[in-house]
Amino acid sequence: MTHTAMQARMTLKNALARGEKGRGFWLTFPASSVARSILSTVKGFNWVLIDGEHGMIGDRDYYELCNAVAQYGATPIVRIPNAEEALVKRALDSGAHGIMTPMCHTAEDARKIVSWNKYPPHGSRGYGPMFCGASFGISEGEYAEQADDALMVMVQIESRAGVENVEEIAKVEGLDVLFIGPYDLSKSMNVEFGGEEHSAAIARILKAAHDNGKKAAIFCGDGKTASKRFAQGFDMANVTTDIGSLVGQMGRELADSGGDVAEKKGGAYS
Repeated sequence: MTHTAMQARMTLKNALARGEKGRGFWLTFPASSVARSILSTVKGFNWVLIDGEHGMIGDRDYYELCNAVAQYGATPIVRIPNAEEALVKRALDSGAHGIMTPMCHTAEDARKIVSWNKYPPHGSRGYGPMFCGASFGISEGEYAEQADDALMVMVQIESRAGVENVEEIAKVEGLDVLFIGPYDLSKSMNVEFGGEEHSAAIARILKAAHDNGKKAAIFCGDGKTASKRFAQGFDMANVTTDIGSLVGQMGRELADSGGDVAEKKGGAYS
């Protein structure tokens, strides 16, 4: 294996570098069978978000889920529950190809997050990559040599403070993606979802990311919304969630049978 072996397995990062869009889905079930069934049947997803924040997934699930996603050529990204160094380490040591950290409010937050994702001398990540290489098909030593350059670091901008500081956050070296959590953002700002202030904040984050050479991403509940976001200039978006697709399709099938389907309230999250 050469130095390019790990980079070659970074499907999403390579696609974004070529100017292609990142189309993925949210995995909330702690079942590799779900990821395998989707990715082996539906071609075109280049990343999967393994949701350890709001999903039914814990760090014991990360290893199997990361390997299942990587097996089908997609990039497994783990969203950790909170911005803590130990949580980043656990997810990376399970073979994640990227880490998404929620609630990044300041440039200092971003610098800490980058440091937690990198080995010394570039950061403070503890050394112990015994299981990391499996999702790349490389050895422990090769992983350690290549990880800092290959892995993706993502932060979520989903608060008023994050928007106010986004230009400085976007300047932080080592960040790859600014990912907008639009629902938390509207709640934090106490503004109408999709309203003028909310839309302006999203546009500001998008611009700050691109002005500083970062990729811009956003949570979407469905493919039509994702298509609109791509048209606005976003580089990356999920087109569905596993639970959303399951509930939605079950409801449609029930309705097609002549059954009564209660109106769904809410259900989106980011």
